[in-house]
Amino acid sequence: MDKYLRQLITIEFDDKKEVFSGFLIDWTEDWILIKNNPVDFIIDGYTILRNKNVKAIIQDKDHEFTERVIKLKGLKTSAAEIIPLTDIAAIIYFLAQKYEIFQIATKSDKAVYLGKLIEMDEEEVVIDFLGSEGEFEGEMSFKPNKIRVIEFDTDYINSLKLIVDEEKKK
Repeated sequence: MDKYLRQLITIEFDDKKEVFSGFLIDWTEDWILIKNNPVDFIIDGYTILRNKNVKAIIQDKDHEFTERVIKLKGLKTSAAEIIPLTDIAAIIYFLAQKYEIFQIATKSDKAVYLGKLIEMDEEEVVIDFLGSEGEFEGEMSFKPNKIRVIEFDTDYINSLKLIVDEEKKK
C-alpha cells in the first residue's frame, strides 16, 4: 500500500458491488483512509474503509489523468490532520469530536446511516440518525465489527449540518 500513498486509486471488494475511488491518505492492517474522488475531477470528503475482503487496488492511465487534473486544479489531496486508524472506537470518537456528524455503512449496499454519536461500547455504536431533511429522527445502533465504511466531511453531510445548525438557532 505504501506505493499508493497520496495517489489516486480505486478499491474493489470481494463482497461489495460498490467501489471506492480516492487519494490514499493512510492505512493500517485494519483500515484504509482515502480522500474521496466520487466522479470526474471532484474531491469530496473522506472515506474510511475496513481493510477486509479487498479484491483489487486499481491504478491505471485514467487514474493518472484524473489525478493530474485534480492536482492542476489545486485541490488538496491530503488530510489536514492525522486521523487515528487504530481501532473503530478511536475512529468514531475522533469523528464525533472533530466533525460531529458522520455516515456509517455496513456490508450491505442497501443503506447508509448518517448521524451523530450518542454512545459507544464494545457491543454497539448508537447514533442519533439524521434524516435527509436535516432532522434528527432517533436512535440507531450498530455492532462495531459490522461497520465497513465511514464517511465524513462530504458536501452532502456538511450541507445537512448547515440545516441542523440553522435549526439550533431558532
